[in-house]
Amino acid sequence: MTSQRTRNRMVDALAEQGIQNPDVLSALRQVPRHLFLDEALASRSYENTALPIGYGQTISQPWVVATMTQWLLQGGPVKRVLEIGTGSGYQTAILALLVDQVFTVERILPLSGKARQTLSALQLDNIEYSISDGHWGWADKAPFDAIISAASPNELPTELIEQLKVGGRLILPIGSEQQGLYGYEKTLSGVKKTKLADVLFVPMKQGVEV
Repeated sequence: MTSQRTRNRMVDALAEQGIQNPDVLSALRQVPRHLFLDEALASRSYENTALPIGYGQTISQPWVVATMTQWLLQGGPVKRVLEIGTGSGYQTAILALLVDQVFTVERILPLSGKARQTLSALQLDNIEYSISDGHWGWADKAPFDAIISAASPNELPTELIEQLKVGGRLILPIGSEQQGLYGYEKTLSGVKKTKLADVLFVPMKQGVEV
């Protein structure tokens, strides 16, 4: 159930659902999603569903990962990405195959450590890690070409827009009980907002858990 053939079937299904970027599809074929889950859930790794990873967190469903990544790349080449919510590290791995540098922030220390081990085992070495709650981004490493968040704030943190380059893209869920997935494009004249889907993500919380 964790074979390349199973992974290919997942990717083929995503292509039928509108994921068209060949680089994104290639990254999804390469990254072994089962390595980012507990062994008990390995048989469900390539289902198009979110799954628990402990600490009240989840690994996002593959369609969501693919959709968010594809939208980020539509603006042109991306070199530096900020990821808010390292979680299992699966989205981090996809990004690491597609951009020059990933800066990833996680508020739950054990999750960050586990993700780091998995990503290191996959020999992905273009990733920098931080323990923080994500509301304020990672100002010391700004500006970024793109920002992606796997946690949902109630409203858009202005700090994230400030840390984005002009021409850059930000994608994140917003809301509590009812959430929308929104894309923001930063231009010289302002910020363009696009709603992409209705979604359900974990909330963006303040503070760090060790």
